[in-house]
Amino acid sequence: MSLDPALRSRIESLLQANRVVLFMKGQPGMPQCGFSAKASGILEDLGVEYAHVNVLADQEIREGIKVYGNWPTIPQLYIDGELVGGSDIIEQLASSGELSQMLGLPAPDRTPPQVTVTEAAAEKLRGALASEPGAALALSIDVRFQPRFQIVPRNDSAIAVETQGLRIQFDLSSARRANGITIDWVDDFRGQGLAIDNPNAPKPVQAITPAEAERQVGTGELVLVDVRPPEERAIASLPVPHRTLDGDGRPALEALPKDTRLAFICHHGGRSAQAAEEFRAKGFTAVFNVEGGIDRWAQEVDGGIPRY
Repeated sequence: MSLDPALRSRIESLLQANRVVLFMKGQPGMPQCGFSAKASGILEDLGVEYAHVNVLADQEIREGIKVYGNWPTIPQLYIDGELVGGSDIIEQLASSGELSQMLGLPAPDRTPPQVTVTEAAAEKLRGALASEPGAALALSIDVRFQPRFQIVPRNDSAIAVETQGLRIQFDLSSARRANGITIDWVDDFRGQGLAIDNPNAPKPVQAITPAEAERQVGTGELVLVDVRPPEERAIASLPVPHRTLDGDGRPALEALPKDTRLAFICHHGGRSAQAAEEFRAKGFTAVFNVEGGIDRWAQEVDGGIPRY
């Protein structure tokens, strides 16, 4: 299949303007498929600057990039104009250290994590492996700190922990996120299954009332972020210091120390909850959502704010 010259020129312009380009489904903060989430998460973990193209927003690019690189799936990573591959290849290269070398970064730390496996969990896991001689467990922990176990072939070059008669293998990013975890087996009101206590996982987004948000903004304890677009903010503006996601607002927020207390607000609380989860996934440890949004703020805190 031939590629339209104008589309080829568009793609080449993107690759020439940016050393590292990831063609993905969605955006790094809100990936729209697991493979894209994995690929962008690896690049985020490495701390490399990269451009991203949301192919879901551009059907021409979505189909054209498959032809351009003769690669049938998305995501696709390009470095210096050359196709590296999809999420599995990116993961393999990151784990081996080759991706860091390609990007001119220091070699990654491959120190195995500290992992505690309770006897109850070990018994269940050994049972699962009994019919799979020579196999190992793979534990992946994604950027949202969601764990996933798989039974995989033993890989002697993988980052691994040997404990309780088990071999647990990790990819590079998961090894760092897993340091200090405890793996247990639960059988209670939650049901039966493995439970992982991970001290590295950010706390869940917490609710905060408009009155308490106003108080903490006033004392400097809290950074308030209005996620509404400019036209909504023009209708009903917040009467306290706050930030927005417009222009350089988002990267400026992302550059703040990860222990900064962030509270997000919108009209009723839905969009702000989504933004709060996004920043929690980026590693911020004290993230809040203003309950009821500016509508509740107008009812309970400042009656001078117009309701809409």
